[in-house]
Amino acid sequence: MPTYSYACTSCGHAFDAVQSFSDSSLTDCPECGGRLRKQYGSIGVTFNGSGFYRTDSRASAGAGATEGASSSSAAPSAAAASTSSAT
Repeated sequence: MPTYSYACTSCGHAFDAVQSFSDSSLTDCPECGGRLRKQYGSIGVTFNGSGFYRTDSRASAGAGATEGASSSSAAPSAAAASTSSAT
């Protein structure tokens, strides 16, 4: 059963509650009777492999977009660079 974190919007009292998925959310603070709000934190999940990271998708998309946009202006210098390095 999952554990949910709650905090009171009135007094700031924070606590955890073990509830089933089918249980309704708690609404009243046990300390002051104020309104409760669910707290969301980071979760312990790590995605490994290509395509999961923000930099993976940006690097391939950014390289293709930059390459395509500058290919017409870079083509003569690229050809010149390859012939000068071959000699």
